[in-house]
Amino acid sequence: MLTLGINAAYHDCAAALVRDGHVIAAAEEERFTRIKHGKRPVPFTTWQLPYHAIDYCLAEAGVRMRDVDHIVYSYNPKLLMPAGNMEPEVVLPLEPSKAGFGPNGESPWDALFLSYLVNAPRQLLDGLPHHLTSARWDGLSLQHITDRWVNLDHHLSHEASAFLAAPFEDTAVLTLDGRGERTTTSYGHFHEGRYQRIKQIDLPHSLGLLYEEVTRYLGFLHSSDEYKVMALASYGKPIYRDQFREILTLDEEGGYALHPAKLIERFGPGRRRGEPFTEQHQNIASSLQYVLEETALHMAQWLHRQTGSSNLSMAGGVALNCVMNARIARDGPFEKVWVQPAAGDAGTALGAALYVDYQRRAGPRNWTMEHAYLGPAFSDEEIERFLDQSHLNYRKLENVADEAAELLADNKVLGWFQGRMEFGPRALGARSILASPIDSSMQARLNGLKDREDFRPVAPVVMEERAVQWFDGRGAASICAPFMLFVYDVLPHRAQQIPAVRHIDGTARVQTIRRDQNERYYDLLAAFEQRTGVPVLVNTSFNTRGEPVVCTPRDAVESFWSSPLDALVIGSYLVEKPR
Repeated sequence: MLTLGINAAYHDCAAALVRDGHVIAAAEEERFTRIKHGKRPVPFTTWQLPYHAIDYCLAEAGVRMRDVDHIVYSYNPKLLMPAGNMEPEVVLPLEPSKAGFGPNGESPWDALFLSYLVNAPRQLLDGLPHHLTSARWDGLSLQHITDRWVNLDHHLSHEASAFLAAPFEDTAVLTLDGRGERTTTSYGHFHEGRYQRIKQIDLPHSLGLLYEEVTRYLGFLHSSDEYKVMALASYGKPIYRDQFREILTLDEEGGYALHPAKLIERFGPGRRRGEPFTEQHQNIASSLQYVLEETALHMAQWLHRQTGSSNLSMAGGVALNCVMNARIARDGPFEKVWVQPAAGDAGTALGAALYVDYQRRAGPRNWTMEHAYLGPAFSDEEIERFLDQSHLNYRKLENVADEAAELLADNKVLGWFQGRMEFGPRALGARSILASPIDSSMQARLNGLKDREDFRPVAPVVMEERAVQWFDGRGAASICAPFMLFVYDVLPHRAQQIPAVRHIDGTARVQTIRRDQNERYYDLLAAFEQRTGVPVLVNTSFNTRGEPVVCTPRDAVESFWSSPLDALVIGSYLVEKPR
């Protein structure tokens, strides 16, 4: 049985293909179109389906669209329709942006948004870009699509991406994001093969929308730059936490309520893009982060009391906040915490496909997400052919790990393009920029290379068996963090050896790697350790500012030649710039 999951309602459009419980492929549309997040989350982009990601998934499985048994869209427009009226008339003002919001917050764009959602099956049939027309899409009809079409609750898609991918047979489930149809937060329990949602919080109460509002106030792009606010928070002090506790109040049932933030009234005019950051901006970010962690911990404690589970699985865009995740893991009641690596909306494509597959097969669950390498790969033959066509000088490496480690030990910065692309926002050793962590100036050098704000940290990757020798595992015998979704303190006696990956607060967003997860990546770390005594590298995403992470050899070469990278290790080949 083949099940295709699609996310397209807001941002981070994506597709995932599942065959009998096993994930065959998953990818985000942005990697193919080179438009960050696939599109902006506005109503008039809802028609944009992830055709390129779908086409890749079909190609990876060697199937046609007609072979797919279920097409699952991770949003259910019926949840937005008036009760008892399942086919309402929708009226769109001629100039919606001029009409303004209604008395209860209704958007003048709601009718257009709803119409696009309802018409998604027709759009899938008729909107295919011409350059993707191939035998994979032949013979489709509207009846074929509608017979297989399923609309799934957005938050249920998030939930399923957690409990059906996590390495637990029993787990509490917590999802936190900006919004779904109406739900913004959900609590549940996966037990004895069944999932039950215990509680949900609906609009207008939303942790994600509060974080978005502060993101805008601080001069960043909302639904895109929230992680920058998290990084900025480490430079400030939570002196405004009481003000944010007035905005975000907790209740005794593990929930919260959001009150109008009125940030300008509280803190004065917001920062304009391009203006310098002040101490107040840092303190606002710090206070928001403090209260977010406080709220999430409150929720986790309540959920633990309700479920009695030892495990917690998380998803939703807010679950990409690795500082919050670390606080829940460190101070919360659960023994183990697992976070979906594609926790944002892209992951709903995966969750939607997994859920419908699981329900229609009536189980069992026979796949867990050991890694996120679910995207396209390119053979050495394909890479060499492209390098030849581009008239580039290159050489084939006899031992990729050893020769790349030699360059890194010489303080070179490498583009690293290997194997299948990662699913989710983190580069995890398939589409990465790698560097030595030993020189303290490397962070500034990489931020300059990528045209990033100077307050943003870069992250380390470490061999899993070495992790507790370099990072504080709080007494644990090992650290397992393959998806770079938790922060750990750098051990004090190691701080001077890896200063480039140590953030101002003494933490690092760690990725651990085992050889069975990514052989060449692991061997590179081992070879670097042989030369330097340090089993740690800087790992940041292979892209520059405003660009998605690279996907193809062409993307990698274009990024390499348009940035100050020293060398590109692409498959078994090395491309270097002339001195």
